[in-house]
Amino acid sequence: MNQSLNEQTTMMRRSFPFDLLSDEQFQRIADRTVRSSFEVNEFLFREDEEEIEIHFLLSGLAKNILHREDGKDISVRFYYPGDLIGVMILLAGGSMNFSVKALETCDTIKIRREVLLELMGENETFSEVILSNIGDRMKSLYDEIKKERSAGDRENIGLFRTRVNAIMERPLTCRRELALDEAATLLASHHAAGLIVTNRRGEIVGVLTQQRVIRGLLHGAREEEVSRWMDDQPVTIQEDAFSYEVLTFFKDDYVDIVPVMRGEKPAGMLTAESFLQLQDSHYLHLSYTLQHAKTIRDAASVSPNHHRSFIEFTEALLEERTHPTEVAEFISSYNDQIHRRMIQLCLQQMKKEGYGSPPVEFCFIVMGSQGRKEQAFSSDQDNGLILDNYKHLDNWRGVEDYFHRFAGKVNQALVEAGFPECPGGIMARERRWCREIDEWKREVYRWAKESDAEEVRDFTIFIDYRPVYGDFTLAESLRDEITERIQKAGLLHAYLMKDTIRFRVPVNTFGRLTLKGKQKTIDLKKSALMQIVNGVRIFAIRYGIKEAGTSARLDQLEKLEVFHPRDVKNARLAMDVLLYHRLRRNIFQLKHDRPLSNELSPMELEKEDRRQLKEALIVAKRMQQMSELSFQRSRGI
Repeated sequence: MNQSLNEQTTMMRRSFPFDLLSDEQFQRIADRTVRSSFEVNEFLFREDEEEIEIHFLLSGLAKNILHREDGKDISVRFYYPGDLIGVMILLAGGSMNFSVKALETCDTIKIRREVLLELMGENETFSEVILSNIGDRMKSLYDEIKKERSAGDRENIGLFRTRVNAIMERPLTCRRELALDEAATLLASHHAAGLIVTNRRGEIVGVLTQQRVIRGLLHGAREEEVSRWMDDQPVTIQEDAFSYEVLTFFKDDYVDIVPVMRGEKPAGMLTAESFLQLQDSHYLHLSYTLQHAKTIRDAASVSPNHHRSFIEFTEALLEERTHPTEVAEFISSYNDQIHRRMIQLCLQQMKKEGYGSPPVEFCFIVMGSQGRKEQAFSSDQDNGLILDNYKHLDNWRGVEDYFHRFAGKVNQALVEAGFPECPGGIMARERRWCREIDEWKREVYRWAKESDAEEVRDFTIFIDYRPVYGDFTLAESLRDEITERIQKAGLLHAYLMKDTIRFRVPVNTFGRLTLKGKQKTIDLKKSALMQIVNGVRIFAIRYGIKEAGTSARLDQLEKLEVFHPRDVKNARLAMDVLLYHRLRRNIFQLKHDRPLSNELSPMELEKEDRRQLKEALIVAKRMQQMSELSFQRSRGI
């Protein structure tokens, strides 16, 4: 053992709880320790590693990351010098649901797991301290998590366009310190399926179901706190989510109650009985099949363009007068599920092929219409990867090779699922769309200073990005960093304005349609919808609005009094009309095995539909004019 390691083990010897060991016991640990060092963003260990050792942190800062089933990674605690890292594995029997990443250069002493377990069997005091520490961490895990928005044959359409807050029940809560027999009395008096368990701040820490109460009482635990018997990793849903996003949870037997969240606190709860009025749903079956797909082929088989039931269900939503913007959000949310499942399956493939787990944290982002949650059926791929900074690592080329291979698998899997490759190459497998976060910042700053006409089109697709899988904080911090910079980028604004007037809305000064070509058609996307989307985006960038969706941007522009409420209302109505015709056109093409396109012949519409379409086009033209005039005023013209 060299001198430096001797000094470090001496530091560990003086630290609690190692000072509880005898000299002989500690020497057994010291004889088997190994000095380890981890650079910034390197993992001390990943959740799926078979052999995970215990680390004593000598210096630096590390972060514990919880990997959720919805694809979003959440930081749940930090480790400081003197902390033991990996002790929860002792109770987990070798399986973990989290990873640990270095936030600073970390020096550790790695302790053999079997030696630690051996000493715990010999030294009762040492063992009690370790186990108590683990128990406290497990019980407080959800105190430390920042809650986020944690998804003939007619369907019951109403619930699929209804938000969760419209069908949730009043939340029945109890404190974590409540005795189990008191919780049983509370459940019985309210005839409830379960309780939401909260801490002193009113934040959720778990759920307690009837089954868990019965199990505790059978074990004679009447006076024990409910925190010892609750489920401390409950499925939750935000109150503004669509009801269909939570329904599939109840197809799994282990879910009896789903808390409905308003930010970080419970606003209501859902049980299986909340959905008694729901008929058997083909969509739920599709969603359930997707979540449990074992292969890429299985997942692709339930993609929107490949499954008639999904197409028919979407058509039914439109017939029941669901807002077309909500239908587009529904399609986009389902496509998010497909992306997440494909990413998970591709990660599994990487491991099977010997490439292991991702070497650094990453965030898979979707852009364009999917980023805005405004998809129809005729959308191709627009996606990318934001990687944690890795260029300072010795194996940085290996990091790039890993993600290039991984992204290629994901892009190909999405092709199989009916998402064509982007003609402009805006896909995660391309080097320019797979960057470390600092490089992304530099690229956006370059766009702000030096964009040309071609690059600005890439920027308009990129700036509508939204995270769907991985470490969402990478996407969020990038957005925070770039918003002010692009807000002040006058040259970029000029190119954005020039780009948005490339396609003129086919309406003349007198409000009449000006259709060209033999077919007398209009491209609903390029010549109509995108004029509203582009115009709203330009104003959103100018006023530092961070939201990606057009509807959310309109909300903010109205609050800032940039847009008059009347203009906001007209823009929403116009989008609904244009999306309605685009979706109906796509559905017709899919049902008749025709190529997908956004071309529509207005003359084939009924008189009332043609009138509404013309009014929507006039709104789109006005938005284009507002953007152009506003830009000219900002230049002092």
